[in-house]
Amino acid sequence: MNDLDKLHKQACDKIKHAKTLQSLQELKAEILGKAGSFGQMLREVGKLPRDVRKTRGAELNQVKNAIESAFELANQALQNELVQQELARSRYDVTLPGRRTVWGAMHPLRLIELEAIHCLTALGFQVADGPQLEHDWYNFEALNIPENHPARDMHDTFFVAPRIVLRTHTSNVQIRTMVQQKPPVRIIAPGMVYRRDEVDPTHSPVFHQIEGLWVDDKVTFADMKGVLHRFISYLFKKEVRVRFRPSYFPFTEPSCEMDFGCVLCEGTLTTCRVCRGRGWLEIAGAGMVDPAVLESVGYDPEAVQGFAFGAGIERIAMLRFLIDDIRLFYDNDVRFLQQFRGQGF
Repeated sequence: MNDLDKLHKQACDKIKHAKTLQSLQELKAEILGKAGSFGQMLREVGKLPRDVRKTRGAELNQVKNAIESAFELANQALQNELVQQELARSRYDVTLPGRRTVWGAMHPLRLIELEAIHCLTALGFQVADGPQLEHDWYNFEALNIPENHPARDMHDTFFVAPRIVLRTHTSNVQIRTMVQQKPPVRIIAPGMVYRRDEVDPTHSPVFHQIEGLWVDDKVTFADMKGVLHRFISYLFKKEVRVRFRPSYFPFTEPSCEMDFGCVLCEGTLTTCRVCRGRGWLEIAGAGMVDPAVLESVGYDPEAVQGFAFGAGIERIAMLRFLIDDIRLFYDNDVRFLQQFRGQGF
């Protein structure tokens, strides 16, 4: 055992002085590898007499296990030292107590917008976008609302320069798309719009809309009714009753307002705080695209036709979540926003 004791002692001394993991690996190969000193001893076992071979083999295994344990301890110590060095260089103090993770909530307006997009893209619509600072032609004139037209009074427009406005609806996206693209066109245009409204529980100078447009050679009023019925039923998570009332918009003819059955009382309560006993709630405006609009973008109204619709995201959110003040969407009150945690897709 003298030679084995000597090998063990030399190996432990060298292991103790190894400063890096790489040098430790090289040392392990030097001592325990096939070409190392221990490997040479193993090869000599086969030359010994049979009665001595078993005893010598057991002694070699005992020393080998001891040396391997020393390597393992040294390896762990060097790894721990590297970790401590990294922590010392890091700007994070891992000894500080942990911080509780607070899960955020999707904003209710964003939630409604994403659900609307999900529903309508499943019906073949594509999302389109356009500028919020818009030329008068795209925002009004191409939509059959020329200068001094009475319909402009309904929009209470912010003018930032002559003929340059903050868009009053996302219909400008419809015009820009049709100018650049030949039929068929099937798009939705969600986004922020601006009107000079006084702030109160139901009005804001900044709000959100989602509009849709479908133009092709055989698009009908019935197609529009089917799309809108599916759209509203999806947003309110149940099959809803709908009705269409005649209305007026300068860019559609015929035009209509779409109502749906009250989400709270379904028309059964005369004292309902949502529908005020009427049983119906206005939700969207729609109609067949006016031929004058088609002509303004270079379409042939004799060859194609289509429908357009628009709804306010805030209006849908207020009815969906039974919120009675639009200002809550913009106050950034965490107590209000936390109520929507876990909702959405």
